[in-house]
Amino acid sequence: MAAPALLVLFGSQTGTAQDTAQRVGRQAQRRRLKVRVLPLDGYNVADLISESLVVFVCSTTGQGDAPDNMKNFWRFLFRKSLPAGSLSCLDCAVLGLGDSSYPKFNFVAKKLQKRLVQLGAAMLVPVGLADDQHDLGPDAVIDPWLQSFWEKVLVLYPVLSEVEPLRDDEPLPPSYTLHFLDEKTDQNPERTETVPERNWTDPDRPVPSESSPYPARMLSNRRVTDPTHFQDVRLLDFDISGSNIQFSAGDVVLIRPQNSEDDVQRFCQLLRLDPDSRFTLTPNGDAPVPARLPRPCSVRRLVERYLDVAAVPRRSFFELLAAVATSDLERDKLLEFCSPAGQDQLQAYCGRPRRTALEVLADFPLTTAELEPDRLLDLIPEIQPRSFSIASSLKVLPGRLQVLLAVVRYRTKLHRPRIGLCSNWLASLDPEQGEVLVPLWVKRGALRFPPDRDTPVVLVGPGTGVAPFRAALQERLSEGKTASVLFFGCRSETKDFYFRSEWAAMTAAGKLQLFTAFSRDQEEKVYVQHRVRERAALLWDLMSNKHGCFYIAGNAKQMPAAVRDALQFAFQQEGGVSAQEAEQMLVTMEKTGRLQSETWS
Repeated sequence: MAAPALLVLFGSQTGTAQDTAQRVGRQAQRRRLKVRVLPLDGYNVADLISESLVVFVCSTTGQGDAPDNMKNFWRFLFRKSLPAGSLSCLDCAVLGLGDSSYPKFNFVAKKLQKRLVQLGAAMLVPVGLADDQHDLGPDAVIDPWLQSFWEKVLVLYPVLSEVEPLRDDEPLPPSYTLHFLDEKTDQNPERTETVPERNWTDPDRPVPSESSPYPARMLSNRRVTDPTHFQDVRLLDFDISGSNIQFSAGDVVLIRPQNSEDDVQRFCQLLRLDPDSRFTLTPNGDAPVPARLPRPCSVRRLVERYLDVAAVPRRSFFELLAAVATSDLERDKLLEFCSPAGQDQLQAYCGRPRRTALEVLADFPLTTAELEPDRLLDLIPEIQPRSFSIASSLKVLPGRLQVLLAVVRYRTKLHRPRIGLCSNWLASLDPEQGEVLVPLWVKRGALRFPPDRDTPVVLVGPGTGVAPFRAALQERLSEGKTASVLFFGCRSETKDFYFRSEWAAMTAAGKLQLFTAFSRDQEEKVYVQHRVRERAALLWDLMSNKHGCFYIAGNAKQMPAAVRDALQFAFQQEGGVSAQEAEQMLVTMEKTGRLQSETWS
């Protein structure tokens, strides 16, 4: 049997599944297999019937949702009209990437594998369920899964065992070649780079999207926590009038951040690059030229807006560095980090202290100094957009979009504090010093609120989890809906009680019932789940007798499960039902959309 061509298809929201798919592709190249690596929505799914060997790599987002770049594929695959044996000629494998702190852990991968089997595909290995929560990260599952996959492929295609694979220390050719131009940019490099501009006053303009974000003017950037409070939280206000952007309560805004000028300079110094030099990009294979890079592009633009140098590098970063290292000492250490036996060391060095790609490059100066610019786009992933719950309603603030933003800053064993790229970039922008434009776009969120006037809603949103509920309450009150209950929690009534005056006005007008939990204002800590338990009678009446809807938003760590348990307790205590019956009531509410959550880790 002739050697097969391998197709690797990925569904990725944050870039992790894409990175893993590219890793599978590199392993195939080393085995001298012809391979294509594509996003699921970048592939014509109707051609699947003619493929012989496919690996699917997919993550699960939100509450068991498929990533954005596989939604079209997902809808097609689950058409009831597809015949049962349509994929009977396909050998395939499914690798899922998930986080077991979420209830629907790796839901997409499990459902995809089941559907492929229904359509007649042969699964070469059991579905892989990688877990971010594992001490060694997703690779604890990915490594043995890949080994099993390749062993199975060798059994199916014995001809592959006759081929001498490339050694791990032999670098693969780069995906792109950078052709540097003779002239440099002027004092404003962006002025000379060809970036497609869109006329936002054109009535036929498309709705802003990832490929065409809207440059929203920042109106204000206001800290809403007390200056003495450890956590800096901002309320950002954007002008989107004339943008054609529409959204409802529960939707999210996406913003792609950029690296700081200090990081751009450090990176260029380490790699001995002139930030003002310009280049054009040529693909060396099937890889498309990144649409976000202008032609020509300056090194500054590439590093500032495209390369995620502030991210914690994945294992593939070390594999690529090791393949091009010429220093024996540095190469040995990099190879150790790449090996299955070295994963605990890699986590101790990089994963747990959250060391960035830029810091790793500084720790391997000999390898970094010799790194060819052609390899940068293979080595460092693209900066991914960040999602934020929209904290305002167009019905109350027309032409405006607001975001409640916690500025991420914390310490590990490393000397420099760890910072969130997007939150710190946004917090640094000051519209009082001049016009600030932030490219953004909006997409549908996970939460949906009842359209009818009389259905009561219960909203549990501690901390910045209250953001989508502020939008919902603004929207509901503008529509005359007043059957609303809010459980809000924070550390202190005087330091981080977000939107306090707004809740007070709604409560005074009889349009909101508010229950608060200030965890550090008394000796014994009190959280929102305790307040939910205390209001068992009210919740039983709203959920059982008035068929209300219950919403949870906030950190995924412990709060959502604790609130769910508190609601189950309320059903048992006030409804006189068993624990099993109460759990079944919650499951039914979830299936019918009456119990919804939006959580993040």
